[in-house]
Amino acid sequence: MALCPFCQSSTRKCHEDKRRAYFSCPTCFAIHVPATYHLTADSEKAEYNKHENHAEDAGYRQFLSRFSEPLCERIPSPSVGLDFGCGPGPVLALMLEDKGHTMSLYDVFYHPNQAALQQDYDFITATEVVEHLSNPVNVLDGLWGMLRPGGVLGVMTKRVIDTQAFKTWHYKNDPTHIVFFHERTLSFIAERWGCEMELVGSDVVFFNKPRCLP
Repeated sequence: MALCPFCQSSTRKCHEDKRRAYFSCPTCFAIHVPATYHLTADSEKAEYNKHENHAEDAGYRQFLSRFSEPLCERIPSPSVGLDFGCGPGPVLALMLEDKGHTMSLYDVFYHPNQAALQQDYDFITATEVVEHLSNPVNVLDGLWGMLRPGGVLGVMTKRVIDTQAFKTWHYKNDPTHIVFFHERTLSFIAERWGCEMELVGSDVVFFNKPRCLP
């Protein structure tokens, strides 16, 4: 029996291809790949090394601007932020620094700076990283704990529509993508934290930390 990595509900197989099986959660609608199909750390990094995302790439900067522009509307300038899962070329951090913000970097493979995870931040970004997490709740809870009252945690990941559409969804074909968020999954997280959630477009969500705890 495979348990949902978010709400620990029992899940059922919703799809299988030639490489792996996928299980959906009837409670929070997340879809995940069981651990037996996860890549080794070396294989996972080898996949990331194929990515070519550079600061000079206007198309990539335009892609990230769909996240950075609404984020900057929600945070004062200057603010102090963490780019979690920044990859080898922290383009988003550079874009936010250009807006006057101070950025720290963390990436388990390329910037394994544990000191960055021991600080507090006005905002935290997690773009195209949460779908790679084998234990997403623990990681996200940790990021939420680093966020100052009134801060913003921004996540960028494509969302599941339903299990039927999932079967032909290109996003599932990346072997490093092991967990997939539905809108209800994000609502589950917001309820867990007791916070407001804002959906922006099809792949951006902001979790706003209350200024005062109830």
